[in-house]
Amino acid sequence: MEAHTAILQFIVDGILYGIMYGLAAIGLNLIFGTMRIVFIAQGTLIVFLAYLCFWLFSLYGVDPYLSLIPIILAGFLLGIGLYHGIFKESALLKDRIGSLLLAVGIMFFMENFMMIAWTPNPRAVVTSYGFFAIELFGIKLTLTRMLALALGVVSVLLLALFLKRTFLGMAVRAASEDVEACTLMGINPHRVNAVSFAIGLGVAAVAGVNIAVTYSFDPMYGLDVAIKALIALTLGGIGSFYGGFIGGVLLGLIESSGAYLVGTGWAQGICFAVFLLTLILKPQGLFGEKAS
Repeated sequence: MEAHTAILQFIVDGILYGIMYGLAAIGLNLIFGTMRIVFIAQGTLIVFLAYLCFWLFSLYGVDPYLSLIPIILAGFLLGIGLYHGIFKESALLKDRIGSLLLAVGIMFFMENFMMIAWTPNPRAVVTSYGFFAIELFGIKLTLTRMLALALGVVSVLLLALFLKRTFLGMAVRAASEDVEACTLMGINPHRVNAVSFAIGLGVAAVAGVNIAVTYSFDPMYGLDVAIKALIALTLGGIGSFYGGFIGGVLLGLIESSGAYLVGTGWAQGICFAVFLLTLILKPQGLFGEKAS
């Protein structure tokens, strides 16, 4: 492969990985914005929703993109159920350490549940059109990767419209700025928290379907996704909607270029080095605001 073709290929691969990290970071950002907890189980639940896509495809022959609607609905319901069933009291008490430990417990529980239900073997959704590809500037783009790219971008745009144009969306944004002020204005904080959780896991459903159709995955893959989402959120800026997504794309490009230049083993180290440098040099991230 010629040098310029290889460079274009790792850029495309980096963007695709980055969109997945960016979607996960948006979910983390929404939950952190209203509840001030790092929901570390986000990555594991993304993988769980990817398994739902795999299950519907394998057992019932449902096309992964047709299964997107019920999987997003499942993500919404899962988010509402987790908040009201597990996190509501800790959110009321503002117990961030307790909430973080609850999230870690959910992560380990779901990992073990998926290992029992689907075994530790890697899975993937292989469709009849998955091998269709076009060649552009010397690189091959499969249809599933093009669809994953489009789906990620459209999801972000639709979510941005929801947050800016609807009452619930504006309530979520307002609560992320000042929960106490929103409560004084008559906005129910539990409703806002539940909506944030639901949207966060709805976005996770989109990321899960993208993973299912473009990569292979296993029950332990979720922790890696969660860590990369946290790095992306730190890089882009906590509290910045677009910052988390852009941070994910940048991280994907950094990881892909690192794998191309120095090997996949070093690529992970480069990602963590970027994380540490961001915390040291620009802790508010590229698009976040400095704490007052």
